[in-house]
Amino acid sequence: MHVSESVGVMEVKVLRASGARGAVVVPYRTLEGSARGGGEDYEDTAGELEFDNDEIVKTIEIRVIDDEEYEKNKNFFIEIGEPRLVEMSEKKAKYFNGDTEDNEAFASKNEEERRIAEMGRPVLGENTKLEIIIEESYEFKNTVDKLIKKTNLALVVGTNSWRDQFIEAVTVSAGEDDDDDECAEEKLPSCFDYVMHFLTVFWKVLFAIVPPTEYWNGWACFVVSILMIGALTAVIGDLASHFGCTIGLKDSVTAVVFVALGTSVPDTFASKVAAIQDQYADASIGNVTGSNAVNIFLGIGVAWTVAAIYWNAQGKDFIVLPGNLAFSVTLYTIFAFINFGVLLYRRKPEIGGELGGPRTAKILTSAMFAMLWLMYILLSSLEAYCYIKGF
Repeated sequence: MHVSESVGVMEVKVLRASGARGAVVVPYRTLEGSARGGGEDYEDTAGELEFDNDEIVKTIEIRVIDDEEYEKNKNFFIEIGEPRLVEMSEKKAKYFNGDTEDNEAFASKNEEERRIAEMGRPVLGENTKLEIIIEESYEFKNTVDKLIKKTNLALVVGTNSWRDQFIEAVTVSAGEDDDDDECAEEKLPSCFDYVMHFLTVFWKVLFAIVPPTEYWNGWACFVVSILMIGALTAVIGDLASHFGCTIGLKDSVTAVVFVALGTSVPDTFASKVAAIQDQYADASIGNVTGSNAVNIFLGIGVAWTVAAIYWNAQGKDFIVLPGNLAFSVTLYTIFAFINFGVLLYRRKPEIGGELGGPRTAKILTSAMFAMLWLMYILLSSLEAYCYIKGF
Protein backbone atom coordinates (compact mmCIF):
# COMPACT_ATOMS: atom_id res chain seq x y z
CA MET A 1 0.00 0.00 0.00
CA HIS A 2 1.39 3.41 -1.03
CA VAL A 3 0.49 6.54 0.94
CA SER A 4 1.67 10.11 0.74
CA GLU A 5 3.64 11.52 3.65
CA SER A 6 1.08 14.31 3.86
CA VAL A 7 -1.89 11.92 4.24
CA GLY A 8 -2.18 12.62 7.98
CA VAL A 9 -4.25 9.67 9.19
CA MET A 10 -4.30 6.67 6.86
CA GLU A 11 -6.89 3.91 6.91
CA VAL A 12 -6.23 0.22 6.32
CA LYS A 13 -9.20 -2.09 5.81
CA VAL A 14 -9.15 -5.64 7.18
CA LEU A 15 -11.55 -7.96 5.37
CA ARG A 16 -13.32 -11.00 6.74
CA ALA A 17 -14.66 -13.72 4.45
CA SER A 18 -18.19 -12.96 3.34
CA GLY A 19 -20.75 -15.15 5.10
CA ALA A 20 -18.55 -15.78 8.14
CA ARG A 21 -20.55 -15.84 11.37
CA GLY A 22 -19.83 -15.28 15.02
CA ALA A 23 -18.07 -12.52 16.96
CA VAL A 24 -14.32 -12.54 16.29
CA VAL A 25 -11.41 -10.56 17.76
CA VAL A 26 -8.27 -10.02 15.62
CA PRO A 27 -5.12 -8.47 17.18
CA TYR A 28 -2.91 -6.17 15.09
CA ARG A 29 0.30 -4.16 15.46
CA THR A 30 2.73 -2.05 13.43
CA LEU A 31 6.32 -3.15 12.73
CA GLU A 32 9.22 -0.92 11.75
CA GLY A 33 10.95 -1.16 8.39
CA SER A 34 13.06 1.66 7.01
CA ALA A 35 10.43 3.99 8.49
CA ARG A 36 10.67 4.52 12.24
CA GLY A 37 7.80 4.53 14.69
CA GLY A 38 7.47 6.45 17.92
CA GLY A 39 6.32 9.58 16.11
CA GLU A 40 9.38 9.86 13.87
CA ASP A 41 7.79 8.66 10.62
CA TYR A 42 4.51 7.26 11.96
CA GLU A 43 2.74 6.62 15.25
CA ASP A 44 3.06 3.09 16.61
CA THR A 45 -0.31 1.37 16.66
CA ALA A 46 -1.50 -1.84 18.28
CA GLY A 47 -4.84 -3.20 19.41
CA GLU A 48 -7.69 -5.52 18.52
CA LEU A 49 -10.42 -5.42 15.90
CA GLU A 50 -13.81 -6.73 17.05
CA PHE A 51 -15.95 -8.17 14.27
CA ASP A 52 -19.59 -8.62 15.26
CA ASN A 53 -21.68 -11.44 13.84
CA ASP A 54 -21.85 -11.14 10.01
CA GLU A 55 -19.56 -8.06 10.06
CA ILE A 56 -16.90 -8.35 7.34
CA VAL A 57 -14.95 -5.06 7.28
CA LYS A 58 -12.98 -3.23 9.97
CA THR A 59 -10.58 -0.30 9.68
CA ILE A 60 -7.20 0.38 11.28
CA GLU A 61 -6.17 4.04 11.55
CA ILE A 62 -2.49 5.03 11.62
CA ARG A 63 -1.09 8.53 11.85
CA VAL A 64 1.73 9.29 9.36
CA ILE A 65 4.14 12.06 10.29
CA ASP A 66 4.98 14.69 7.67
CA ASP A 67 8.33 16.25 8.62
CA GLU A 68 8.38 18.42 5.47
CA GLU A 69 11.88 17.25 4.57
CA TYR A 70 12.92 15.93 1.17
CA GLU A 71 13.79 12.26 1.71
CA LYS A 72 13.55 8.85 0.10
CA ASN A 73 10.48 6.65 0.36
CA LYS A 74 10.27 4.59 3.54
CA ASN A 75 8.27 1.56 4.57
CA PHE A 76 6.78 -0.12 7.61
CA PHE A 77 4.41 -3.04 8.17
CA ILE A 78 1.03 -3.87 9.71
CA GLU A 79 0.67 -7.42 10.99
CA ILE A 80 -2.48 -9.16 12.19
CA GLY A 81 -2.34 -12.02 14.68
CA GLU A 82 -4.35 -15.17 15.25
CA PRO A 83 -8.10 -14.43 15.49
CA ARG A 84 -10.19 -15.82 18.30
CA LEU A 85 -13.89 -16.56 18.55
CA VAL A 86 -15.89 -14.63 21.15
CA GLU A 87 -18.62 -16.76 22.75
CA MET A 88 -22.10 -15.29 22.58
CA SER A 89 -23.37 -16.32 25.98
CA GLU A 90 -22.04 -16.35 29.51
CA LYS A 91 -22.82 -20.05 29.89
CA LYS A 92 -20.82 -20.90 26.80
CA ALA A 93 -17.89 -18.87 28.12
CA LYS A 94 -18.03 -20.77 31.41
CA TYR A 95 -18.15 -24.08 29.60
CA PHE A 96 -15.19 -23.39 27.33
CA ASN A 97 -13.17 -21.92 30.20
CA GLY A 98 -13.64 -25.07 32.28
CA ASP A 99 -16.20 -23.77 34.80
CA THR A 100 -17.84 -26.87 36.33
CA GLU A 101 -21.11 -25.18 37.26
CA ASP A 102 -24.00 -26.69 35.27
CA ASN A 103 -21.46 -28.28 32.93
CA GLU A 104 -23.13 -31.66 32.72
CA ALA A 105 -26.52 -30.31 31.74
CA PHE A 106 -25.03 -27.76 29.39
CA ALA A 107 -22.69 -30.24 27.71
CA SER A 108 -25.41 -32.73 26.79
CA LYS A 109 -27.56 -29.96 25.33
CA ASN A 110 -24.93 -28.10 23.35
CA GLU A 111 -22.37 -30.73 22.32
CA GLU A 112 -23.43 -30.55 18.69
CA GLU A 113 -23.33 -26.76 18.73
CA ARG A 114 -19.86 -26.84 20.26
CA ARG A 115 -18.63 -29.24 17.55
CA ILE A 116 -19.95 -26.99 14.80
CA ALA A 117 -18.35 -23.95 16.45
CA GLU A 118 -14.99 -25.73 16.60
CA MET A 119 -15.23 -26.61 12.89
CA GLY A 120 -15.99 -22.99 12.07
CA ARG A 121 -13.17 -21.57 14.17
CA PRO A 122 -11.72 -18.43 12.49
CA VAL A 123 -8.30 -18.74 10.83
CA LEU A 124 -5.97 -16.29 9.15
CA GLY A 125 -5.97 -15.91 5.40
CA GLU A 126 -2.93 -15.98 3.14
CA ASN A 127 -2.00 -12.33 3.68
CA THR A 128 -1.26 -11.50 7.31
CA LYS A 129 1.20 -8.65 6.83
CA LEU A 130 0.84 -5.47 4.80
CA GLU A 131 3.76 -3.30 3.69
CA ILE A 132 3.06 0.43 3.87
CA ILE A 133 5.31 2.59 1.65
CA ILE A 134 5.39 6.24 2.70
CA GLU A 135 6.04 8.34 -0.38
CA GLU A 136 7.26 11.90 -0.45
CA SER A 137 4.42 14.38 -0.65
CA TYR A 138 3.83 15.05 -4.36
CA GLU A 139 3.41 18.79 -3.91
CA PHE A 140 6.53 19.10 -1.77
CA LYS A 141 8.58 16.80 -4.03
CA ASN A 142 7.46 18.67 -7.14
CA THR A 143 8.47 21.99 -5.61
CA VAL A 144 11.88 20.70 -4.57
CA ASP A 145 12.47 19.03 -7.95
CA LYS A 146 11.72 22.27 -9.76
CA LEU A 147 14.07 24.15 -7.42
CA ILE A 148 16.85 21.63 -8.00
CA LYS A 149 16.47 21.75 -11.77
CA LYS A 150 16.38 25.51 -11.70
CA THR A 151 19.50 25.91 -9.56
CA ASN A 152 21.76 23.02 -10.51
CA LEU A 153 20.66 19.56 -11.55
CA ALA A 154 24.25 18.38 -11.27
CA LEU A 155 24.03 18.64 -7.48
CA VAL A 156 21.87 15.51 -7.58
CA VAL A 157 23.52 13.37 -10.28
CA GLY A 158 27.05 14.72 -10.58
CA THR A 159 28.92 17.85 -11.65
CA ASN A 160 28.32 20.20 -14.55
CA SER A 161 31.90 21.11 -15.51
CA TRP A 162 35.43 19.72 -15.54
CA ARG A 163 36.46 22.65 -13.36
CA ASP A 164 34.12 21.50 -10.57
CA GLN A 165 35.40 17.94 -10.88
CA PHE A 166 39.07 18.90 -10.55
CA ILE A 167 38.34 21.26 -7.65
CA GLU A 168 36.46 18.47 -5.88
CA ALA A 169 39.29 16.01 -6.63
CA VAL A 170 42.00 18.13 -4.99
CA THR A 171 39.87 19.30 -2.06
CA VAL A 172 39.99 17.46 1.26
CA SER A 173 36.42 16.82 2.36
CA ALA A 174 35.18 15.61 5.72
CA GLY A 175 33.76 12.11 5.91
CA GLU A 176 30.03 11.79 6.43
CA ASP A 177 28.71 11.08 9.89
CA ASP A 178 25.83 8.61 9.80
CA ASP A 179 24.53 9.87 13.14
CA ASP A 180 24.29 13.47 12.02
CA ASP A 181 23.86 13.79 8.28
CA GLU A 182 22.64 17.38 8.47
CA CYS A 183 25.88 18.59 10.00
CA ALA A 184 28.16 16.45 7.81
CA GLU A 185 28.96 19.32 5.44
CA GLU A 186 29.95 21.64 8.29
CA LYS A 187 32.47 19.25 9.81
CA LEU A 188 36.17 19.95 9.43
CA PRO A 189 38.31 17.21 7.85
CA SER A 190 39.89 14.87 10.36
CA CYS A 191 43.41 13.45 10.32
CA PHE A 192 42.02 10.28 8.75
CA ASP A 193 40.38 12.33 6.00
CA TYR A 194 43.73 13.94 5.15
CA VAL A 195 45.50 10.56 5.07
CA MET A 196 42.85 9.05 2.79
CA HIS A 197 42.98 12.10 0.53
CA PHE A 198 46.76 11.79 0.22
CA LEU A 199 46.45 8.10 -0.68
CA THR A 200 43.68 8.60 -3.24
CA VAL A 201 44.37 12.04 -4.74
CA PHE A 202 46.08 10.53 -7.82
CA TRP A 203 42.99 8.45 -8.63
CA LYS A 204 40.67 11.37 -7.89
CA VAL A 205 42.51 13.60 -10.34
CA LEU A 206 42.78 10.80 -12.92
CA PHE A 207 39.04 10.12 -12.91
CA ALA A 208 38.21 13.82 -12.89
CA ILE A 209 39.05 13.56 -16.62
CA VAL A 210 35.74 11.71 -17.11
CA PRO A 211 33.25 14.06 -18.85
CA PRO A 212 30.69 15.70 -16.55
CA THR A 213 27.25 14.14 -16.36
CA GLU A 214 25.50 16.96 -18.24
CA TYR A 215 27.29 16.22 -21.53
CA TRP A 216 25.21 14.13 -24.01
CA ASN A 217 22.67 13.44 -21.26
CA GLY A 218 25.24 11.44 -19.30
CA TRP A 219 26.27 9.13 -22.14
CA ALA A 220 29.74 10.67 -22.43
CA CYS A 221 30.31 10.05 -18.71
CA PHE A 222 29.02 6.48 -18.99
CA VAL A 223 31.14 5.47 -22.00
CA VAL A 224 34.38 7.06 -20.77
CA SER A 225 33.85 5.62 -17.29
CA ILE A 226 33.49 2.10 -18.71
CA LEU A 227 36.65 2.52 -20.80
CA MET A 228 38.69 3.83 -17.86
CA ILE A 229 37.44 1.09 -15.57
CA GLY A 230 38.40 -1.51 -18.18
CA ALA A 231 41.87 -0.01 -18.59
CA LEU A 232 42.37 0.20 -14.82
CA THR A 233 41.24 -3.41 -14.39
CA ALA A 234 43.73 -4.54 -17.04
CA VAL A 235 46.58 -2.68 -15.33
CA ILE A 236 45.67 -4.07 -11.89
CA GLY A 237 45.44 -7.60 -13.28
CA ASP A 238 48.82 -7.32 -14.99
CA LEU A 239 50.49 -5.86 -11.89
CA ALA A 240 48.99 -8.61 -9.72
CA SER A 241 50.29 -11.28 -12.10
CA HIS A 242 53.81 -9.79 -12.05
CA PHE A 243 53.66 -9.53 -8.25
CA GLY A 244 52.60 -13.17 -7.91
CA CYS A 245 55.34 -14.28 -10.27
CA THR A 246 57.93 -12.27 -8.33
CA ILE A 247 57.08 -13.79 -4.94
CA GLY A 248 56.54 -17.28 -6.37
CA LEU A 249 52.74 -17.64 -6.01
CA LYS A 250 50.79 -19.87 -8.34
CA ASP A 251 48.56 -18.12 -10.84
CA SER A 252 45.38 -19.55 -9.30
CA VAL A 253 46.28 -18.16 -5.86
CA THR A 254 47.26 -14.80 -7.33
CA ALA A 255 43.93 -14.68 -9.14
CA VAL A 256 41.70 -15.35 -6.12
CA VAL A 257 43.69 -13.09 -3.79
CA PHE A 258 45.27 -10.11 -5.54
CA VAL A 259 43.46 -9.86 -8.87
CA ALA A 260 40.04 -10.45 -7.32
CA LEU A 261 40.80 -8.04 -4.49
CA GLY A 262 42.09 -5.34 -6.81
CA THR A 263 39.12 -5.54 -9.16
CA SER A 264 36.38 -6.15 -6.57
CA VAL A 265 37.22 -3.45 -4.02
CA PRO A 266 36.14 -0.65 -6.40
CA ASP A 267 32.91 -2.58 -7.00
CA THR A 268 32.42 -2.81 -3.25
CA PHE A 269 32.72 0.95 -2.78
CA ALA A 270 30.42 1.58 -5.75
CA SER A 271 27.87 -0.80 -4.23
CA LYS A 272 28.11 0.99 -0.89
CA VAL A 273 27.37 4.31 -2.56
CA ALA A 274 24.46 2.74 -4.45
CA ALA A 275 23.06 1.28 -1.24
CA ILE A 276 23.27 4.61 0.59
CA GLN A 277 21.68 6.64 -2.19
CA ASP A 278 18.86 4.21 -3.00
CA GLN A 279 15.91 3.09 -0.90
CA TYR A 280 16.44 -0.58 -1.69
CA ALA A 281 19.48 -2.83 -2.09
CA ASP A 282 18.62 -3.72 -5.69
CA ALA A 283 21.14 -1.37 -7.31
CA SER A 284 23.86 -2.41 -4.88
CA ILE A 285 23.40 -6.16 -5.30
CA GLY A 286 22.88 -5.72 -9.04
CA ASN A 287 26.17 -3.83 -9.32
CA VAL A 288 28.13 -6.56 -7.55
CA THR A 289 26.63 -9.50 -9.42
CA GLY A 290 26.54 -7.61 -12.73
CA SER A 291 30.15 -6.47 -12.57
CA ASN A 292 31.38 -9.94 -11.68
CA ALA A 293 29.27 -11.44 -14.46
CA VAL A 294 30.83 -9.00 -16.93
CA ASN A 295 34.31 -9.82 -15.65
CA ILE A 296 33.73 -13.55 -16.09
CA PHE A 297 31.62 -13.71 -19.25
CA LEU A 298 33.40 -10.96 -21.16
CA GLY A 299 36.84 -11.06 -19.54
CA ILE A 300 37.22 -14.79 -20.07
CA GLY A 301 34.71 -15.46 -22.85
CA VAL A 302 35.95 -12.80 -25.27
CA ALA A 303 39.62 -13.59 -24.63
CA TRP A 304 39.12 -17.32 -25.13
CA THR A 305 37.01 -16.74 -28.22
CA VAL A 306 39.73 -14.62 -29.82
CA ALA A 307 42.37 -17.18 -28.88
CA ALA A 308 40.28 -20.07 -30.22
CA ILE A 309 39.74 -18.28 -33.54
CA TYR A 310 43.46 -17.46 -33.82
CA TRP A 311 44.69 -20.99 -33.12
CA ASN A 312 42.01 -22.49 -35.36
CA ALA A 313 43.27 -20.28 -38.18
CA GLN A 314 46.73 -21.72 -37.50
CA GLY A 315 45.32 -25.23 -37.77
CA LYS A 316 45.76 -25.96 -34.07
CA ASP A 317 43.43 -26.46 -31.11
CA PHE A 318 43.18 -23.92 -28.31
CA ILE A 319 43.44 -25.92 -25.07
CA VAL A 320 42.76 -24.55 -21.59
CA LEU A 321 43.65 -26.85 -18.70
CA PRO A 322 40.89 -26.90 -16.04
CA GLY A 323 43.30 -26.82 -13.11
CA ASN A 324 41.44 -26.41 -9.81
CA LEU A 325 38.46 -24.67 -11.41
CA ALA A 326 35.97 -27.35 -10.35
CA PHE A 327 37.00 -27.14 -6.70
CA SER A 328 36.94 -23.31 -6.68
CA VAL A 329 33.54 -23.08 -8.38
CA THR A 330 32.01 -25.67 -6.05
CA LEU A 331 33.40 -23.91 -3.00
CA TYR A 332 32.23 -20.55 -4.30
CA THR A 333 28.72 -21.93 -4.99
CA ILE A 334 28.40 -23.32 -1.45
CA PHE A 335 29.44 -20.01 0.10
CA ALA A 336 27.13 -18.14 -2.30
CA PHE A 337 24.13 -20.15 -1.08
CA ILE A 338 25.12 -19.34 2.51
CA ASN A 339 25.27 -15.64 1.62
CA PHE A 340 21.86 -15.76 -0.06
CA GLY A 341 20.45 -17.47 3.02
CA VAL A 342 21.79 -14.68 5.22
CA LEU A 343 20.35 -12.00 2.93
CA LEU A 344 16.94 -13.69 2.94
CA TYR A 345 17.01 -13.98 6.73
CA ARG A 346 17.84 -10.28 7.00
CA ARG A 347 14.51 -9.45 5.34
CA LYS A 348 12.82 -10.00 8.70
CA PRO A 349 11.10 -6.81 9.98
CA GLU A 350 13.37 -6.50 13.03
CA ILE A 351 16.36 -6.10 10.67
CA GLY A 352 14.59 -4.36 7.82
CA GLY A 353 16.43 -5.42 4.67
CA GLU A 354 19.39 -7.12 3.02
CA LEU A 355 21.77 -4.26 3.84
CA GLY A 356 22.04 -1.85 6.76
CA GLY A 357 19.79 -2.30 9.76
CA PRO A 358 20.77 -2.32 13.45
CA ARG A 359 24.45 -1.95 14.29
CA THR A 360 24.75 -5.47 15.73
CA ALA A 361 23.22 -7.03 12.61
CA LYS A 362 25.57 -5.03 10.36
CA ILE A 363 28.67 -6.07 12.32
CA LEU A 364 27.71 -9.76 12.47
CA THR A 365 26.82 -9.90 8.77
CA SER A 366 30.00 -8.11 7.71
CA ALA A 367 32.13 -10.37 9.92
CA MET A 368 30.48 -13.49 8.53
CA PHE A 369 30.93 -12.44 4.90
CA ALA A 370 34.58 -11.52 5.55
CA MET A 371 35.12 -14.89 7.22
CA LEU A 372 33.65 -16.73 4.21
CA TRP A 373 35.95 -14.76 1.89
CA LEU A 374 39.01 -15.66 3.98
CA MET A 375 37.92 -19.31 4.10
CA TYR A 376 37.56 -19.34 0.32
CA ILE A 377 41.07 -17.95 -0.13
CA LEU A 378 42.53 -20.37 2.43
CA LEU A 379 40.88 -23.51 1.03
CA SER A 380 41.62 -22.57 -2.58
CA SER A 381 45.27 -21.92 -1.74
CA LEU A 382 45.62 -25.20 0.17
CA GLU A 383 44.09 -27.08 -2.77
CA ALA A 384 46.38 -25.31 -5.26
CA TYR A 385 49.46 -26.38 -3.31
CA CYS A 386 48.08 -29.96 -2.84
CA TYR A 387 47.69 -29.73 0.93
CA ILE A 388 44.07 -30.81 0.47
CA LYS A 389 42.67 -32.94 -2.33
CA GLY A 390 40.38 -31.30 -4.86
CA PHE A 391 38.18 -32.81 -7.57
